[in-house]
Amino acid sequence: MARKFLYAVAILIMLGVASLFAYRLYGIQLMRQFMVPTGDASDLPPATPRDYARAEMWIARPDKPGNPALWTPAGQTAAAAPRAALFFIHPTSFLDTKQWNAPLNNPDANARAELFLRGQASAFNASAAIWAPRYRQATFGAFLTSKAQAQKALDLAYRDVAAAFEAFLHEAGDRPILLAGHSQGALHLARLLAERIAGTPVAKRVVAAYVVGWPVSLSADLPKMGLPACTGPDQAGCILSWQSFAEPADPALILDTFDATTGFTGQPRAGTKMLCTNPITGKPNDSAPASANLGALIPDANLQSAHLEPRRVPARCTGRGILTIGTAPPDFGQYVLPGNNYHVFDYSLFWANVRADAGRRLATFEQRPG
Repeated sequence: MARKFLYAVAILIMLGVASLFAYRLYGIQLMRQFMVPTGDASDLPPATPRDYARAEMWIARPDKPGNPALWTPAGQTAAAAPRAALFFIHPTSFLDTKQWNAPLNNPDANARAELFLRGQASAFNASAAIWAPRYRQATFGAFLTSKAQAQKALDLAYRDVAAAFEAFLHEAGDRPILLAGHSQGALHLARLLAERIAGTPVAKRVVAAYVVGWPVSLSADLPKMGLPACTGPDQAGCILSWQSFAEPADPALILDTFDATTGFTGQPRAGTKMLCTNPITGKPNDSAPASANLGALIPDANLQSAHLEPRRVPARCTGRGILTIGTAPPDFGQYVLPGNNYHVFDYSLFWANVRADAGRRLATFEQRPG
């Protein structure tokens, strides 16, 4: 399993290097030219909760053999009888330039998604049984254009996620619920909170929602997402979000796109502050030294294993809501996105702290009356 995790690291490195060199050599306009599909997005039939009653529609679920979300580094174990249930939405793993949405049986996209679960969703397996659906995700190029086809592709992906969530609620029973996603997965999770969870009885069952690697506006999004931002490490029923950058950080590529959009409240996001939760402390707008980091997932030099290494990476919320991690960590080298963006490592930089954070918030939730 350790070697398989390193394959995930290798893929993240590959994507980071490809993006970095493409950006430096060709610029964002040529990236859009090469990566954005040219045809129309397909009119595909919607998925239903009944479709997600089938085990093959899930990358991870408690009864699935070889569940990738059960991976752990040395010294850590997954809970044998977890008390909560996690709904996890994986990031973009489909890179095709001819189709706007991934087929559910695409082997490359599915293999990458499994690898992402090992490095991300695994942080929660001490607290929760993990469900992670396959969904007809939008391709990478959909995030490089304002074409109507891109939004159509994202809407189809979201409808799959929403159908899977209904099936998850049935499977989870009356257990406390954790919600988590990354990148495209976090985008769909934010929408799920706003459209399917806010104002419903389900909201009262949510231990915490980790909307990681996607910006959340404090004024234009959060008021409609049904849960408040987490204000402390022992709070339950709240939302966490962060986006990781080394210094000097240049989030222009994110902010330019973010500022051109409208939030869930109907108000523009331009110029608004973004939610920044420090994953080391569990507090918003906070700072923590590297000594407080319980463990980042670090690949060994020979790339044959991965281990947790504490006290390596600091974290500080700054500016409009960016999480800075100090100077570039040497273990990840140049394998970052433009602007010193450590997006692909948002979870792994703080893996052990995320694990502890979920456990604390679950304990708080279980102490509530009733």
